[in-house]
Amino acid sequence: MNRKTLVLPAVLGLLAPVLAACGGSDGGSGGGDAIVVGTTDRFTATDDVPAPLDPAYAYDVNTWNVLRQTVQTLMIQPKGDGQPVPEAAESCSFTDTGNERYACTLRKGLQFSDGDPITAEDVKFSIDRTLAIKADSEVAELLNTIDTVETKGDREVIFHLNTADATFPYKLSTPVAGIVNPDDYAKDKLRDGFAVDGSGPYMLRAEVDGEEMTKAVFTKNPHYQGALKVNNSKVELVSFADAGAMGEALDQGDIDLMARTMTPDQIRTMVTGASTDNDIDLVDVPGLSIRYLAFDTDAPTVGTKAVRQAMAQVVDRTKLVSKVYGTQAEPLYSLVPASVTGHSNSFFNKYGDPSVRKAKSLLKKADVDTPVKLTLHYTTDHYGSGTKQEFEELRRQLNGTGLFDVTVQGTPWSKFVPAQRKGEYAAYGMGWFPDFPDADNFLAPFLGKNNFLKSPYANREIIDTLIPESRREADRLAAEKSLTEIQDIVAEDVPVLPLWQGKDYVAARDTVTGTAYALNSSSTLQLWELGRGVSG
Repeated sequence: MNRKTLVLPAVLGLLAPVLAACGGSDGGSGGGDAIVVGTTDRFTATDDVPAPLDPAYAYDVNTWNVLRQTVQTLMIQPKGDGQPVPEAAESCSFTDTGNERYACTLRKGLQFSDGDPITAEDVKFSIDRTLAIKADSEVAELLNTIDTVETKGDREVIFHLNTADATFPYKLSTPVAGIVNPDDYAKDKLRDGFAVDGSGPYMLRAEVDGEEMTKAVFTKNPHYQGALKVNNSKVELVSFADAGAMGEALDQGDIDLMARTMTPDQIRTMVTGASTDNDIDLVDVPGLSIRYLAFDTDAPTVGTKAVRQAMAQVVDRTKLVSKVYGTQAEPLYSLVPASVTGHSNSFFNKYGDPSVRKAKSLLKKADVDTPVKLTLHYTTDHYGSGTKQEFEELRRQLNGTGLFDVTVQGTPWSKFVPAQRKGEYAAYGMGWFPDFPDADNFLAPFLGKNNFLKSPYANREIIDTLIPESRREADRLAAEKSLTEIQDIVAEDVPVLPLWQGKDYVAARDTVTGTAYALNSSSTLQLWELGRGVSG
């Protein structure tokens, strides 16, 4: 692998609405052999998670990356970021001044991949189904401001909201709002397995080994009508056991591109030019993914606020990032990334630089005996190999204070998620890849009613006043006061402890075009952007 590094310029984001408008459903078929993309993401269907690819259930970056290729939504986030634009819809807008009534008109001639026509009733069915099933992944909470869905004729859909929600167009761009065929999806139960049917740019064929989908084969949908220009006819997404095997496959030419998740060492090698392969480019994509510790605030070990505050007081984010991730991440002092409107450095404002003395004082005032014994849990195969190093460093930092006696425990994602949802972990590490690039999506899913972490933490001021207040503001700058107050409360109560925000990287053979847009800032795979070019 070589040192050719391409950085996606910020100016491209300014062009996104224009570029999206220029896209066409019939352009750029690409042709030729399939483009093969490697990933370390795992796709499993188990007794605990039998329906990983049902839009009414799926709620993690890997399954959403499959659904975004196959299931169409009314709106879509443009490839360079910015406000969402119509996709399955011809147009969408609020029709009142209070941001409580949102109307969409469907494109003419929309069809599912099997040729069945799509009507407004199918949109209503899909949304109502998700809200009725209310899966334990809590993905339906993204749509919790919907009161009723109304249809007028075959093409008009009207969403009546139960409260003002300026972020609603973003929510209609996420897979939970995907349009599904009532002939394929029961209205009252999830669809088990790996079958997906929709009207997106691709059709899916899953290759399965036991409980795991090892390869997702995406073939261009001939019936697709939408805003996207599809630059290829076929893409294969291949799941690898680890980043080393994925990198070797790229070196040998078995795959054309690798995305999630490269190791810090792989990225360093490519950036510094230590590799000798001159046919592979590294693309640096500005990302909004974050990592954090979460706490069961009812658990005996971390139920006392002073324990969580003491951890916040001594964790050295700068050292953590430097030792494990280098330039691939930066310290984060809020759930909201630094580049997102509404961000506040609330944790730094409250705790300042790491201080054992201040942490000791916090624990002493709360009559907490030291050392505090606890286990930090992490997943071994979802966020990359750096996770283990990260948690070893956290253990060293906490134990080095003499105030904590920490052990760490790694678990595969397929077992980690059910255990976390059942409340088996008092303290655990997770990541967040935003559903859409707005501060609300870094706060409400963690802190709102029926939060996706299933945390017992509930702050009534946040839930009843500050989140609704922030959503009334179509101008997100005007929401900053409410958003800052939320972040300050989180820094005080520490139901979660933000650690760092990261960049995204794609490594691809230089015969592949469109790699600058292979991922957006939400870590969404945009496979339709990829094409074949001439090696240079």
